[in-house]
Amino acid sequence: MTSPSAPPSGVLRGRRLLLVVQNLPVPFDRRVWQEALALRDSGAGVTVVCPADDRHPEGRFVIDKVTVIRYRAVAEANTPVGYVREYWQSIRRIRKVVRKERSSAEFDAIHICNPPDMLFLAVTDVRKSKRPPLIFDQHDLGPELVRAKRMPLSWLFVAIAMALEMITYRLADHVIATNQSYKSVATSRGKKRPDQVTIVRSGPQRSWIQDVPPTLDWHRNRRFLVAYVGVMGRQEGIDYLLESVRHLVEQGLDVHLALVGSGPDVERLKSNADRLGVSDRTEFHGRLPDEELRSILANSDVCVNPDEVNELNDLSTMNKILEYMALSRPIVQFDVREGRFSAGDASLYADANDSRSFADQISIVLRDPGLAEKMGRAGHRRFTGELCWEAQVPLLVEAYQTVLEIHD
Repeated sequence: MTSPSAPPSGVLRGRRLLLVVQNLPVPFDRRVWQEALALRDSGAGVTVVCPADDRHPEGRFVIDKVTVIRYRAVAEANTPVGYVREYWQSIRRIRKVVRKERSSAEFDAIHICNPPDMLFLAVTDVRKSKRPPLIFDQHDLGPELVRAKRMPLSWLFVAIAMALEMITYRLADHVIATNQSYKSVATSRGKKRPDQVTIVRSGPQRSWIQDVPPTLDWHRNRRFLVAYVGVMGRQEGIDYLLESVRHLVEQGLDVHLALVGSGPDVERLKSNADRLGVSDRTEFHGRLPDEELRSILANSDVCVNPDEVNELNDLSTMNKILEYMALSRPIVQFDVREGRFSAGDASLYADANDSRSFADQISIVLRDPGLAEKMGRAGHRRFTGELCWEAQVPLLVEAYQTVLEIHD
């Protein structure tokens, strides 16, 4: 692919594209929504099939000239049997929607976003004699994700995940990867040619950065605010973060921790905060509108990513890191490959899965405002130059152009 430059307007005019995502609704899933809008701006007619939730109702909608069809979501699972049930029921519901949409007109391309790596089952009936190309947007590495969850019979589910990933790679005409590590997996494990894989990163738009009024409200009368945004799950390392808060208090630092996001482990994490004696310094905000999320992050003294060091997190780029950089925040995280590649000098790096080391790095940032400001500037500069969404759009559109031209 060539270096990014603005794609000509209308290069996909007349094309009908289907995007399918199982784990989040749009527009809440920012990556998928930004992809849909970029394809729309290039002239395509775009339909997105996704789940509903309590803030995104079931039904058919037209939002910003994109057709959004939300099916009734299946309850989120946290056991092996539950995952199988959740994914299978979701596949059936997605398949029903896709069949109905296909009955009116054929799609020119189908774009599936994992997890799970079984969405091909929802669109296989569309792939007949003169089938449209399939684009695999790989948000997660399925086998590594299963290992990270440490489920019973993990070996069996890893084998199943590996098989599903291989089938998806084999069926895919093109793979969209979120970083170089994922591209390497697609070309090695997935046997795709380098020209069949395009890196499209997941940063927010430059316009996501807005002037945020300064406020100490989120500090809750504490001197320092430590902020986290993301999923509340086991592999996200929130337990390490809670232990780090305890260490910071023991060092005499008056900190408040703001946790933004939802997930299956919220209640367990609240209990752990109680056990560690930091519940009075920890606030679980749940999901928040972008305006409030930006306010918390922009007014924080340091932003953190406590994702534990494992195979999945080492290879994955976390959206939160790019959001922190966009808002010029200093970052502390464990030393993982893609986290270091993205953040560079905008972050300090703690020893692997060591809560005391994590606390020590936070302490360094909080005690040195000059360093914190320097880190924030470095991150913002890298974000606006290379990692923002505007730099990704030409790569996405060019990938579509290439795939569609091959299949015309």
